[in-house]
Amino acid sequence: MKTRQTNISLIILIIIGLLTSCQKDFLDKDPTTAISAGAFWKTDSDVQLALTGVYKRLQNGFLGHRKLWLDTYSDNALDRHSFYGFGNLTQGIVNSSNVPSAFYAIPYQGIAGCNFFLDNVDKAPITEASKTTYKAEVRFLRAMFYFELAQAFGGVIVYKTAPQTVEDSKIKKSTKEEVLKFVHDELDFAVASLPDVPYNGHAVKGSAQALQAKVYLAEQNWQKALEFCNAVIAGGKYQIYQGGYPNLFLTATQQNNPEIIFSTKYLSPNNPQGDEGVLVEIGWYGSIAPYQNLVDEYEMNNGKMITEAGSGYNSADPYTNRDPRLKFTIKVPTEKYINPDGSIFNESDPLLTTYSQKKYIDLSKLPFDRTKTPLTDQNIIHLRYADVLLMFAEAKNEISGPDATIYNALDAIRTRKSVEMPPVDQIIYNSKDKLRDFILHERRIELALEGQRYYDLKRRNLMEPKLAPLKNPGGVPLKFGEKNNVLPFPQSELDKNKQLQQNPQY
Repeated sequence: MKTRQTNISLIILIIIGLLTSCQKDFLDKDPTTAISAGAFWKTDSDVQLALTGVYKRLQNGFLGHRKLWLDTYSDNALDRHSFYGFGNLTQGIVNSSNVPSAFYAIPYQGIAGCNFFLDNVDKAPITEASKTTYKAEVRFLRAMFYFELAQAFGGVIVYKTAPQTVEDSKIKKSTKEEVLKFVHDELDFAVASLPDVPYNGHAVKGSAQALQAKVYLAEQNWQKALEFCNAVIAGGKYQIYQGGYPNLFLTATQQNNPEIIFSTKYLSPNNPQGDEGVLVEIGWYGSIAPYQNLVDEYEMNNGKMITEAGSGYNSADPYTNRDPRLKFTIKVPTEKYINPDGSIFNESDPLLTTYSQKKYIDLSKLPFDRTKTPLTDQNIIHLRYADVLLMFAEAKNEISGPDATIYNALDAIRTRKSVEMPPVDQIIYNSKDKLRDFILHERRIELALEGQRYYDLKRRNLMEPKLAPLKNPGGVPLKFGEKNNVLPFPQSELDKNKQLQQNPQY
């Protein structure tokens, strides 16, 4: 940003299409399309409007509905149309010219919005208590943006305030450790300052605690991860949703859902996912195509893997008597979607793996079609209670090995209504190593096609061994091409900022 005047212009960009209501539920209101910035930062309503502008940044890239595409940069699914270039990335072709901008530019756009808010909110004549809460929300969001960057690139440039000139923005990157220290500091402030209430569309204390746990888990700081998981659990404000696993991901049942701890919010008709949301991009185009490898990971409904003796698996009837989450998550070849007129719905493109994603697909809005499908506004979940229980189980197992609290956490997820899988077999999974493998298996199944798998594999250094056994539908072997488990910085960023040094080996 060249001048302070440019900053004033930025606020117009931030708040274009944003909310004008000063009600507490303003994130649930449909946005308007214009606003005058001349008298901004004069009222609490102005501050809330700017705050909503920051939240709206979550709707872009891998923090919005295209977060789900991250599963196609893993062993879970194929990027059917290589929308983000994951077709090349999963063949090991990774360089500074093919890094999707969603990994780098989108988080920094969010950070710019956060910094602009934090640099200006003190101008507003509102109570200190309100300012503290608003700042805590924005610092939570800034932590989320920086965590996304650190997971992708390692060390990155940290801007704690908005640069005043273009030259001010051309600085060296911080180390990954320094970035994550900043993330923890931001989240510590958020935990201390956010209201301790159930999630309501705004970041709350539980949101910050759960994200802290996730960051510490990524660092393999098991004790701190466990501490923050325990805080969420002991807080008693979240629980496993018992209203049907598929309904977690549908608009009608996401409001005040006791399992959701933080999400990116949308609202039709003026603030939907876009002209081609998940119903078109995934439901009609079949853009996310699960691999057979993922399908085979689902247990039989007796709790045995399909390769185990006594499982009852029948290769001639492979989808019967499986973990119900299989058919809740993936459309299998034997399933037909039926349109309201009784005809069979067909995707616009052939399903190259024979499977398509079903999670987040609202079948009540069939038939899916780019020109006919209603605007999509399912919220995209980032943090939910099942994830907290899985993080708790992983951290506790690494610290002290199997115990009843770990099995109970896993069983709470597996035995939810509509899933009702058997409890974990404590005789088989009776050691730290065996239980670790099972917890990672359960993470894969429970969180499948939610955009979690890529970073789960990276933090465990498992991308290479998990991709290596697979081939894409063209018969090309998959390969992990990232050096030192990080992406290269886009060449365009290196060209703009000579102080930014490329990650090693690129």
